[in-house]
Order: sequence, then structure tokens, then C-alpha cells
Amino acid sequence: MKTDAPGASESSPDRQTQALFNSMAEGVLVLDNSGRIQLANPSLQRLFSVPGDLRGQTPLAAFGSEELAGLVQRLDRERAIHGFELAWRGADVRWLGVNAAAVFDDQGKRRGSILVFQELTRLKELEKTRQEFVANVSHELRTPLSLIKGFVETLLEGAKNDPELATRFLQTIDKHADRLTYLIEDLLTISRLESGQIVMNLDAVDLREEVARVVDDLQARATEKKVAMENRLPPGLGARADADRLQQVLFNLVENAIKYGRNEGRVSIGGEAIAGKKIKLWVQDDGPGIPAESKDRIFERFYRVDRARSRETGGTGLGLSIVKHIVQAHGGEVWVKSELGQGASFFFTLPQI
Repeated sequence: MKTDAPGASESSPDRQTQALFNSMAEGVLVLDNSGRIQLANPSLQRLFSVPGDLRGQTPLAAFGSEELAGLVQRLDRERAIHGFELAWRGADVRWLGVNAAAVFDDQGKRRGSILVFQELTRLKELEKTRQEFVANVSHELRTPLSLIKGFVETLLEGAKNDPELATRFLQTIDKHADRLTYLIEDLLTISRLESGQIVMNLDAVDLREEVARVVDDLQARATEKKVAMENRLPPGLGARADADRLQQVLFNLVENAIKYGRNEGRVSIGGEAIAGKKIKLWVQDDGPGIPAESKDRIFERFYRVDRARSRETGGTGLGLSIVKHIVQAHGGEVWVKSELGQGASFFFTLPQI
């Protein structure tokens, strides 16, 4: 706004308003009564990735969004619009929340409009994750519950009178009841890990001894598939870790290697000291490997490379996600290397003693 005196500078209130808009985290767009841009603050230009001076342009010309242009036109009929969600399709699809209002002077004459934009993309992603999580949990719970209910109904309808058949059905019910228990325990574990409720009790651990315990616990499962397990940890290699949580990490990785590796195959567990006072450990199998498109998602909750095979072999679909959270809680990293037909190797790091 100019003063009446020629050559006068902007008034102090206008400079203050400009400074306020420029400091806002939200994007601000001010339009005059003809719908052309009077002000677009730096946050707005960052949101839309549009540099340069936008003053005098229409929103459609400046941002190329028909949806935004339509929102501005609605202000000719509505005094205010709240909670509008705008899909901005730039390099990536992003979501912006918009609150807009027509601006009137003291005499009720329309002077323009103002739009305030807020980044919603992260909230949208979290909501999508929540919906997928609920859908996956519902599915994982429904499958064993349906089987349990089916077998119970069959027993009640007369199968209980056949001792051999009844025993077989009860064994199946027991198996799926265990599956439900494991799922609930894993859900509680990952919830506590994500919320930071589980505190890592770090202490010196002998890694070869920890691996030996896991190998012993899983020996029966390995024997069923005629899988040979090798503990290749060098004696005396130690790390600072929570022994119970480390057992959980190793158990999940070795169990997966047995489950998804080939029959009569080999599972190798190794480790070494690396730069940065860290220990790198790995679990390697000689199974079918992991497709390239799955490697980036393998540590997501409920993600399965082969859903049909995973249903057949059991499991909750949360094991690798739990592994990731436990390792990260130790200040470490976890990753996978794999080529189709050449097995898979899962790596993670721990702080050295």
C-alpha cells in the first residue's frame, strides 16, 4: 500500500504485516478483488516449488492447478472455506490443507481474498499406514479365528465322537490358538518399541554364546528341513546390547532363514568388528532370494514377499519389523542383500564393547 505523498515508503503496519507473513510456517496467498496475486509468502512458494515474483498473476497461471483456481472461484459465492484438501501433483503427489476467506472492508465491499496452506502429506501417509495396519491386523486375526470356529463347529456337530478325528481337530485348534497368541505378543512388542516404552538394558554380551543359544533353540526346526546351521562368530567378539532383545533379533532372522531357505540347505551366522566401534553381524541362507522390488519393503509390518508361502509356513508378518526397531533402539542399522536364486543375507550393527 502506498501513502498519499509521492515517493513515500510503505507504512510501518504494512512492513509488519509483510514480516509476519514471511515468518509464517504456513503458506499464505493474498489475492486482490480481480483474483490476482498480491502476496505469496516464502513458505507458499516452497510448498509449491514455485520461485520468483508471482504478483499480478492469477493462481492458475502461477501454479497451474485447476483445483486451486476452482477453490478461488468458490469464494465469489462463499465467504469462507475451511478444511479443503488440495492434491498438488508436482514431482510427487503432496496434500495441502487450505483455509480460505473473502476479505471485506468496513463498508462490506469485497477487497480480495486470503488463502492459508498447510502441509498434510505426512498426516495422509500416517493415515494410510494406520488403515493398512488395521486391515492387515484384521486379516491376520480373522484367518485363525475362522479356522478355530470351523473346527469347533464340526466337533459340536458330532466329530467329537470320533476320538482320532477329534484329537486331530483339537491339535489344529491348538496350533491356531498359538498363532493368535504370537500375533498379539508381537503386536504388543512392536507397539511398545515404536512408542519408546521398552528400555534397552545395554551390557557386554558374548556374541558367539548368544548365537549358540539361538542355534540350539532352533535345532529341531532345522532338522525337520535338513538344514545345517553354522555359528561362524569368532570367539571373544563382544557387543553392548540388551541380551534378551538381541536373542529376539537373532531368533527372528535365523528362523526366517530356515523357513524360507531351501530344504537340505545351509544357514550361516557370522560377525566382525568394523570401523566406528561397531560390530556387524549377518545371517545368510541359500534359498531363492528376494526380488529387487521387495528389498526396500521387507522390514515393513506385515509385508511378505510370497504371501501364499508365508500363510503356509505361519508367522505373524511382524518379525522383521521388530528386528528393525530393536536394532535401531541399539543405535544400529539393519539391511538386506539378495539376488534371486542366490539366497539372502541380513545384516545389522551393534555398538562394540
